[in-house]
Amino acid sequence: MLPGNYFDDIKVGDIRLTPRVTVTEGHILAYAGVAGDFSPVHFDEVYARTTEFGGRIAHGLMGLSLTDGLKVQSAFFRDGIALGWSWKFKGPIRIGDTLQVQFRVKEARASRSMPSMGILIIEMQLKNQRDEVVQEGEHQLMVPRRPGVAGPEVSE
Repeated sequence: MLPGNYFDDIKVGDIRLTPRVTVTEGHILAYAGVAGDFSPVHFDEVYARTTEFGGRIAHGLMGLSLTDGLKVQSAFFRDGIALGWSWKFKGPIRIGDTLQVQFRVKEARASRSMPSMGILIIEMQLKNQRDEVVQEGEHQLMVPRRPGVAGPEVSE
């Protein structure tokens, strides 16, 4: 089991920062290999300079993937199970950007169908080294409750 908090130890309003990651050429190559997206805006600097971005950028969904990985690395949630995402792409991610996620617990409730689990709604912002929000949204996450605990529904 991963380290981290049980649902019962998490409070609405909790705010955390994840570790950071610096985006490299390797991230873009690896992500393209998995996703199959070899668009020239990610790989062709000459072409990318002619776009509104003025140069190469990382895949948008790579930013979401990094967000999820940084969330796991934060070790705040114990064995979370993703239930869904609502996500917006606000600005480009470039090679050399250092990214970090700030998240806040927006809502929390016990699961009705799985009493051993709780459901969290997490507000997340992916920020670069200039504190610019490049992506943001909400993440629905199911987290185990403390063994033997079955309490009232928590919500806000």
